[in-house]
Amino acid sequence: MTTPEPADRVLSRASLAEGDPTRWFDQLYTAAARGEAEVPWTRGTPNADLAAWATPGEGRRALVVGSALGDDSELLASAGWAVTGFDVAPTAVEAARARFPESAVDYVVADLLKPPGEWHQAFDLVVEIMNIQAMPRDFRPAALTSLAGFLAPGGTLIVSEVAEENFDMATWVSPPWPFSREEVESAAQDGVKLVTLERIRDGARHWAEFTR
Repeated sequence: MTTPEPADRVLSRASLAEGDPTRWFDQLYTAAARGEAEVPWTRGTPNADLAAWATPGEGRRALVVGSALGDDSELLASAGWAVTGFDVAPTAVEAARARFPESAVDYVVADLLKPPGEWHQAFDLVVEIMNIQAMPRDFRPAALTSLAGFLAPGGTLIVSEVAEENFDMATWVSPPWPFSREEVESAAQDGVKLVTLERIRDGARHWAEFTR
């Protein structure tokens, strides 16, 4: 008896076959809400690396990319950031609002590949943790350009993704599609500069910080 393929891989493959790199996210959240699938990146707690990094926001604006069910957004809000959390999946945004009905976070539906124009250089902190890696490499340049565009002068951009250097890519099953160091570094564009880049979790992930 064979083990069923995870829903995220089945749905992403079908979505990509039709030229749409993001539609499957909402399909996956919808299936999970019905108890028919699991969302592998939701664990009910904030990202541990972001929790270790979190600094006082003092009312400054933060943007959480792929905010999912809201854990990272709520973490930053509790540290004093004025947080906007966005996700391409309306079902995820609705679920985050339902989980945190009294939240100060502004949860919105938006597409990283087609972001709102008013977000250009509007945020003092931009957090991208393990979202773009769910997109095939062909879509990454546009996504990384959006990240750089969100960052205000003097702000901080955090990018953390699975590091392909720590895995045998010949046997890797996607999604996600891990990042090389060079791909992470490419977020340094349009006036954004790399500050630090390290491998964390025994080399399994990249953690990079940028500024403008």
